[in-house]
Amino acid sequence: MPRSHLEVADIFRAHGAAYRSTNKGHISLDQLKVMNAVERCRTAALGGHVARCEDCGHDHISYNSCRNRHCPKCQAGAAKAWLAAREAELLPVRYFHLVFTLPKPIADIAHQNKREIYNLLMRASADTVVRIAADPKHLGARVGITSVLHTWGSAMMHHPHVHMIVPGGGLSADGTEWIDCRRNFFLSVRVLSRLYRRLILDGLVKLHKAGKLQFYGDHADMLERDAFDAFLQPLRKIDWVVYAKEPFAGPKAVLAYLSRYTHRVAISNSRLIRMDDRGITFRVKDYRVTGPKRHTTMTLATDEFIRRFLIHVLPRGQHRIRHYGLFGNGIRAASIATVRSLLGTGRPDPGHAHDGTPDDADAPARVLALPCPCCGGRLIIVETIAPEQHPRAPPETARAAA
Repeated sequence: MPRSHLEVADIFRAHGAAYRSTNKGHISLDQLKVMNAVERCRTAALGGHVARCEDCGHDHISYNSCRNRHCPKCQAGAAKAWLAAREAELLPVRYFHLVFTLPKPIADIAHQNKREIYNLLMRASADTVVRIAADPKHLGARVGITSVLHTWGSAMMHHPHVHMIVPGGGLSADGTEWIDCRRNFFLSVRVLSRLYRRLILDGLVKLHKAGKLQFYGDHADMLERDAFDAFLQPLRKIDWVVYAKEPFAGPKAVLAYLSRYTHRVAISNSRLIRMDDRGITFRVKDYRVTGPKRHTTMTLATDEFIRRFLIHVLPRGQHRIRHYGLFGNGIRAASIATVRSLLGTGRPDPGHAHDGTPDDADAPARVLALPCPCCGGRLIIVETIAPEQHPRAPPETARAAA
């Protein structure tokens, strides 16, 4: 199926004003800011610059990005810079991929308590791995964790879960030895699931007792402690979903995976197919199905599409990517240096992490990192466009030279 040029920004520009008017009072300030940023991204509203090819004289207009973390067009540069830093921290060991999810009843109340429950989800999942890994009955080591919060499924429904990347081993308690896990086994998923369930439920009780949870609509009665305890009781008896995928083939595979997951938004522009009177049609993946029928399409009414996109706007200051254990921000560099020393390896070659996006910080001043679309030559910035302005027509001499 050929890819369309439809973007989320096009949908917001065409229908955003009507959506905001219809849902006035039901859209948060953070969501309004995201809509505004996406609509204005890479348009004259944000300003930009005119660059001229030093070889063929072609004039190239480039408008500034909004750099909002929810914008589908602005994640490539941010992901590239983040991955460059992570590449320097990779260890020459196997890495495992764990996924922690929330039961649907808790996911439903998380929608009304994003900051508190998302924080609890990330903290409890990390504490689970750190505690079980430190237990001598399992691994008996201090491990490092990189966690990425996602809040959506393929159809953009609310589905909070954590993707976790963990090296297959850790430091001994005294820091003098690297302890490897078994070749294709990190930690027992069953043991992880039980501790994770307890930590989440205990955390919810503490949040409720502290008055930090809010409930509306069908959940309003859970403001009462007895109703909340009754809501949690069935969740103490079911198995919670924690699963581990097969270990990565090597550090490069870890980077390839992270490049797909760290800076994702609810839906990428590449999945959009068309916008018409029926609504918005886009590609989805049904994880319950195997084979060719797993990939299909879905059409949503335009208002519903916008609503689903906006429910994944994170609260201000909410960190989607976090590091725990040996990779904690205060000790990460020292921990990685210690592990490399024990493994007898040096710092990896950073490679060519900055080699050709418009956001490349290593590009020479006043020269675009993009090549000329006509001849591949260097594009020299000749004019800065102020926000809300449009570029002036090039002088007659420049047009004649071109």
